[in-house]
Amino acid sequence: MLRHYKGSVLFTLACLLAAAGYGWSQTGTPGGTLSLLWIVVVLAVLEISLSFDNAVVNAAVLEDMDPLWQKRFLTWGMVIAVFGMRIVFPLAIVAVAAGLGPVEALNLSLNDPKRYEEIVSSAHVGIAGFGGAFLAMVGLSFFFDGEKEVHWIEWIEARLSVISNIKAAEIALLLGALYLISLLLEPGDALTFLASGMLGIVTFIAVEALGTVLEMREKALELQGAVVRSGLGGFLYLNVLDASFSFDGVIGAFALSNNMIVIALGLSIGAMFVRSMTIMLVKKGTLSEYRYLEHGAFWAIIALGAIMLLSARYHIPETVTGLIGAVLIAASLWWSVRHNRRFPDAEMDAAVRAD
Repeated sequence: MLRHYKGSVLFTLACLLAAAGYGWSQTGTPGGTLSLLWIVVVLAVLEISLSFDNAVVNAAVLEDMDPLWQKRFLTWGMVIAVFGMRIVFPLAIVAVAAGLGPVEALNLSLNDPKRYEEIVSSAHVGIAGFGGAFLAMVGLSFFFDGEKEVHWIEWIEARLSVISNIKAAEIALLLGALYLISLLLEPGDALTFLASGMLGIVTFIAVEALGTVLEMREKALELQGAVVRSGLGGFLYLNVLDASFSFDGVIGAFALSNNMIVIALGLSIGAMFVRSMTIMLVKKGTLSEYRYLEHGAFWAIIALGAIMLLSARYHIPETVTGLIGAVLIAASLWWSVRHNRRFPDAEMDAAVRAD
């Protein structure tokens, strides 16, 4: 198992060395340097704790991708996650919100971190609408599936599976939730929230559509005898999903520090470990071994999406978000172990049909 985390450990050491050098250059004291290192470590732990459900869902998608695209997700995707979401994304928010150029936004983040934090935080309503809607669609689409046969929380999941026969039922449900939450906001924020939420829904549909088109193209090429290495659609989907998971982490990080470099180092360590965790889940076949683990992860995603949407109006501590996700995943894991004890491997096929 440790071999899956070798790259993450080396990456962590490099980030901690960079943080120590940066801390010494800024404070010039051992105490100040250690304080900065501690914040980086806490940010990394926070990112990992909030993203375990992300790793499980990523693993569910990666299982259907060939090893080449799995490797690209760990390498190219890591560049996108670290450089794109932890550095470029906050800078882009500041540039748009304050009407600044990229260089000016970068200078603001380095020289006036307090003002930088204020501008990023002011965009929270739009981020909550987009990220919450996208994550809610990811979770709902898993349960609104008429072909789904295995159910964990039977009395809810079985009914959602039946309701899925009504086309776009999950979209209607989410639009209704967006409207109700918008009634709690000021008119200007309500418009931003609704527009961002609808954009999140459209983005989910667009990514799904792109994946379907690529899949159809690959099947057509296979029928013609061509060798196809699938994975581009899943790769794009995973990176958009990872970006949505990153929104609350980036915003929440400002509760610990408003220094862009410190935030980027801490969250990047967490992002790397989440990717290693994803690969480990795929290689070890954990999702197939624990039949309800995936269900718990998708319920956690729905919970995270709902919390993000509600955070446009109410402040919800990151510890609550992490705790809810951890409880749901732990419960699904325990239920899976319980099921495996009741139905040994030799009886697994019959159990799936009877459960």
